[in-house]
Amino acid sequence: MVTQFAMDLFNDPFFIGFNRELSRLNNAHKVNSQSYPPYDLLKLDEDTYRISIAVAGFGKEDIDVSVDNGTLIIKGEITEVADAEVVHKGIASRKFTRSFALGEYMEVTGADLKDGMLNINVDRTVPEEKKPKTIKIK
Repeated sequence: MVTQFAMDLFNDPFFIGFNRELSRLNNAHKVNSQSYPPYDLLKLDEDTYRISIAVAGFGKEDIDVSVDNGTLIIKGEITEVADAEVVHKGIASRKFTRSFALGEYMEVTGADLKDGMLNINVDRTVPEEKKPKTIKIK
């Protein structure tokens, strides 16, 4: 969680525009304070990450993955079965929303659902003009 000290620090005029990013990160953290569904965040290499979310019982049509203003948002909702009497309900089918703040140049490059696990790939794609370069001395 972002502390008040950090918020005050980034309100300093030296940090132009950072206060909006810090506020966005703080809001993403508040939304993610829930524990359902559980997830893993894997760093596959220096520029590649995978978010794996346990969504047993959810189908592709029950899950929405989107990116809005630098935030990855995953929403899930199962439509209840109405044509059967439920004798015992042990499998969770509640709605959920998970949000992840994406850093600069981070892009969601794909998502797949297999064996009850939603895997979302996130890659850092730095534009050529932003990469370090060597200047040849004449």
